[in-house]
Amino acid sequence: MNNFFTRTIIGILFVILIVSSIIVSRYFFSMVFLLVTIMCLKEYYSLIKSEEVVSGKIREIITASLLFVSFTLASTEVIEFKYLFLNIPLIFLVFVFELFKKRKNNLLNISYSMSGVFYIALPLSLLNFFYNPGFIQGESNYSILLGFFILVWIYDVAAYLAGSSIGRHKLYERISPKKTWEGSIGGAIICMISAFIFSKLFGELSAMNWIIIAAIIVLFGTLGDLVESMFKRNVNVKDSGSLLPGHGGLLDRFDSVLFASPFVFVYLLFIT
Repeated sequence: MNNFFTRTIIGILFVILIVSSIIVSRYFFSMVFLLVTIMCLKEYYSLIKSEEVVSGKIREIITASLLFVSFTLASTEVIEFKYLFLNIPLIFLVFVFELFKKRKNNLLNISYSMSGVFYIALPLSLLNFFYNPGFIQGESNYSILLGFFILVWIYDVAAYLAGSSIGRHKLYERISPKKTWEGSIGGAIICMISAFIFSKLFGELSAMNWIIIAAIIVLFGTLGDLVESMFKRNVNVKDSGSLLPGHGGLLDRFDSVLFASPFVFVYLLFIT
């Protein structure tokens, strides 16, 4: 009972923080998610550390932070979009730094290090553009970003409840023994119904577009969850961290977001 109470309180506070950061200010959202990016990266590099591979955690966190800040500034029109391309030479500098390190397995070091930047920092950085996916000068609206997170949470909760009550057939037992087809299908149905309802509350996107976004979240959110489960299974841990009592680490809370956000972002580019 105590664990359930703790999990519930932490979950409510987590949702309040994310929702308030989205609604209050784009800059407040960016500050919160810059911190989320850094904490997720720390968890990730702690997961993949080994005697054979040495990832330059500080170096990669700085690289990821600069990437996130540049996306924030471009999305808020503080800098021109072309300055985002400065991230390309910045990323290549990681290869140069490794050249002067007297280590074994340099290629693996680079691969492990850069995987965190692409897997975590890039998807979270793209969220800054959800306020204005059409790149219309001076426009800013939080409803798409808010809807994205709400649909992710609805799918996660509905899939868990459906899987717990009627789940019988394993979705991918080798990676995630608890996930079932019944849970995923039940979660998908509730998520798409919620997307239709959301389209009536916020008119920025049509009902069909919201339903398609929900379908993207269902597909790639599930894949993101499975990928993180694969990481944890490879290193024999249950949770990515212990920052959120009863919920594990931040990566456990954002695994679906990390995979879904790039695909939703690309879809938004073509419809807005």
